[in-house]
Amino acid sequence: MTRVKFCGLRRREDALSANRLMPDFAGVVLSPGFKRSVSEEVACELRQILDLRIKLVGVFVNERPERVIELLRSGLIDAAQLHGDEPSEDIERIRKASGKPVIKFFALRDGGDAAMAQASPADFVLLDSGTGTGKAFDWTLTQLVRRPFFLAGGLTAGNVGDAIRTCRPYAVDVSSGIETEGKKDFEKMAAFLAAVSKEEAI
Repeated sequence: MTRVKFCGLRRREDALSANRLMPDFAGVVLSPGFKRSVSEEVACELRQILDLRIKLVGVFVNERPERVIELLRSGLIDAAQLHGDEPSEDIERIRKASGKPVIKFFALRDGGDAAMAQASPADFVLLDSGTGTGKAFDWTLTQLVRRPFFLAGGLTAGNVGDAIRTCRPYAVDVSSGIETEGKKDFEKMAAFLAAVSKEEAI
C-alpha cells in the first residue's frame, strides 16, 4: 500500500483537514527562510491538533544535527527529513542519537544521483527533481533506486496514479499539488487521497 504525506502544513485548518482525511504522514518545515516555514511553537500547536496516528515529519535544510536530534527526542516530531546537503555522518549521528527515522532528500537527475540515493544510510530516501518548482521529473529514473522511497515533485490528484504505477514508491509526498493560492485546499487534499486509493484498488 502506498503511503501519503501531506507536506508544508502551516495553519490550524491544515491540521484539521489532515485529521478528516488521515494521511500517513504530515510535514512541517522547521528550518527558517522558506515560504512554508513554521516556528517550533506553531509546529507544537499543529502536533497537538493532529491525530496521533499521523506521523509528523520535521523538514530541515542544512540544520545543525544537534537541533534535529533535540526535536526528535522531544517528541514534537516522529521523523526528520533532511532536505539539504547533509553528509552521511550527520544522518548516521541523528539516527543513532534519536532512535527515530531519517528521510534524506535526493534530486534525481541521472544514474549518479540514483547511486547516491541507493547508498544513503538514511531509513528512507525522498526523490524529487530538486528544482523546487513543483514540477515532475523523469520518473523512470526511480527504477534505479532499489530501496523504499518517498516520491515528490509535481504530484497532483491528476498524475499520482501514473506516478504510483511507474515508480512503485513507498510513499507519495505532496505540497503545492494540494494548495490553492499558497494555502492547503481541503478539496484538493481529498482528491489526492482518493486518487491514491483508486490506484491501490486496481
